[in-house]
Amino acid sequence: MLSKKQATAMLSLQHGMNSKVDSNWLTTRYPYLRAVVIEGAEAIEHHGWKWWKHQEHDRSQLQMELIDIWHFMLSELLLETEGRLAQACTSLLQGLDSPEDHQILEFDGKSYPIHNLNLISKLELLIGTSVARRIELGLFEAIMADCDMDWNELFRQYVGKNVLNFFRQDNGYKQGNYRKIWDGKEDNEHLVEILERLDARDDQFQDNLYAALSSRYQGQV
Repeated sequence: MLSKKQATAMLSLQHGMNSKVDSNWLTTRYPYLRAVVIEGAEAIEHHGWKWWKHQEHDRSQLQMELIDIWHFMLSELLLETEGRLAQACTSLLQGLDSPEDHQILEFDGKSYPIHNLNLISKLELLIGTSVARRIELGLFEAIMADCDMDWNELFRQYVGKNVLNFFRQDNGYKQGNYRKIWDGKEDNEHLVEILERLDARDDQFQDNLYAALSSRYQGQV
């Protein structure tokens, strides 16, 4: 189960990243659920859906798409609460604590028994509800389970990706000065190596991760 501490940390990070990209994001009101639609389709591609050819199921890429989707779902939750972190956290935890949302999902005049659906059908349903501007947390949690992720793993990967995004922005990503490859490896690869050595339960997890990225990056620039 997602803890209040984890929920607060992720919402705070998302608020900070959105503000870094656009200080007026709360009034601009970008269509974050439209981005969920696109990322959901990309997740289906990584799963494989073409019946006329052989395709490999790429679990790691599926998980990465879920992390991207979660960024946009958090952003939409923050928009709904006008950026109020405490209120967004309450909404998030209450949404995950509603058993009825985890069983039957009513959409477009039909009832969908979530846990009877395969992963592609769940992703299609997530796309549909996102087009309708609905945040379906129970459905997302079921998709996570199908991708072998629990909330602790999602938290670890989400914080890692978010900190890397901050690090990129701080080192000239928007201006085109950032070097994505260090010591022959992309920054995502360095991130994975660093995450394996850090404890996501540590209160200083975010700071330690940023410091480790900085140390490696400065050693190559």
